[in-house]
Amino acid sequence: MRSFLWMSLLALTAPVGAAHAEVLVEGIVDVLVDGGNNYAWQKVTLPGTKCGNGSQYKFFVHRTNSPNLLFMMEGGGACWDYDSCSGRLGILGAANPNGIADDYMTQFTAKYVSPIVNGADPGLPFRDRKDIVTKDWNIVYMPYCTGDVHIGNNAKSYVDATGGQAPLTWYHSGYTNTIAAANYAKQNFPNVQKLLVTGYSAGGTSTSAGYYFIRKAINPAKGYLINDSGPIFMAPNSNSLSRALHDKIRSSWNLDSVFSQLPASFSINDMGSINKMVATEFPNDQLAYTGYTMDYNYSRYSYERFKTPNDEASIHAYWKQDQDAFVNELNKYNNFSYFIPHQRDINASHCSTIITFVGAHACQRMEKKYWYEYVNSPWQSWACHSEMVSMDVFLSRFINGNQRVRIYEPANNYNKEDAGMSILAPLINGALGG
Repeated sequence: MRSFLWMSLLALTAPVGAAHAEVLVEGIVDVLVDGGNNYAWQKVTLPGTKCGNGSQYKFFVHRTNSPNLLFMMEGGGACWDYDSCSGRLGILGAANPNGIADDYMTQFTAKYVSPIVNGADPGLPFRDRKDIVTKDWNIVYMPYCTGDVHIGNNAKSYVDATGGQAPLTWYHSGYTNTIAAANYAKQNFPNVQKLLVTGYSAGGTSTSAGYYFIRKAINPAKGYLINDSGPIFMAPNSNSLSRALHDKIRSSWNLDSVFSQLPASFSINDMGSINKMVATEFPNDQLAYTGYTMDYNYSRYSYERFKTPNDEASIHAYWKQDQDAFVNELNKYNNFSYFIPHQRDINASHCSTIITFVGAHACQRMEKKYWYEYVNSPWQSWACHSEMVSMDVFLSRFINGNQRVRIYEPANNYNKEDAGMSILAPLINGALGG
């Protein structure tokens, strides 16, 4: 089976027709993630919940005998104008502008979304599938269709700047949807021992922004937060790098109506204070951020439409400055972990918990090799001179061991020089559409 998979991967690098390639790519990804999940999902629709286009919001529940609950916030962009909400802007707009289908959980995104949902890190050639800490947990899966990181509370009319289309009425109803699902979870899972609230990209942002409300509603014995690649950076001043983005969404999504309910440790004039708030309000919970320094997806949302210059190098520089300040802030709180690898070519170094954990590892002392280290893997000029911690190990230490883990990997080309990554990344990126 491993040899067949490896030959299939190599075959996919050969030129093929576009339609055939799409089938092959999804087929290979299906093998890579061992078919994704085939859970029995229960569709839940609740009164008053809706997607951005006004259609009924739907979330999905997977029930097991576990005392633990995964509350998964799906990612997929954000929107605050006609182009980004209507779908015209494409990948940098909001996901699912046409709503959520009844069979959503059998479609690509939800089926393959994350090892955390699927309960296992997928197998690869010469590497076996590995169960992870969330295996067999109950799951509340929150699809994303409101463009407001699951936390907006506004109905807006967005005008088509080209004049070609009628104004778009858009419902930023993420807050209503999230609260309804959290209350449903409390009713259906009344005695949760471990609650993990997590999400990636926009869902990572909502993990931090909505944790206070979700955790209060479900009231588990122990709470865990993992924000994957949706950092809410510090922005206390008008000239702060992320302040323009924060001001835009604060207005478009009517965030004052939501965040006014938070404790005084949060300041609406610095959305990054949400990190302090969750750390101090829940001092016995385990909180974490993970994401790549070379992220070139979420970083574009943060700066591309607000800053000049906005070329790729400048955006990376803005991100690094914000990330350094963010890490310094998290260091103030004993219950905050971080796991920040430098780069992987999958999804433009955006999100470390989606699809596969390959390349989702971090080393505090990733350094250029000494001359004698080239005997092993001579194509690789970088080596870890401390402990190479994989994502599955981080999750185990963080959730099962209740350990604080802090790794901020220095700049390196370790994943860039990995031959397997050069084959794998284009396949996954093709399946993701990126």
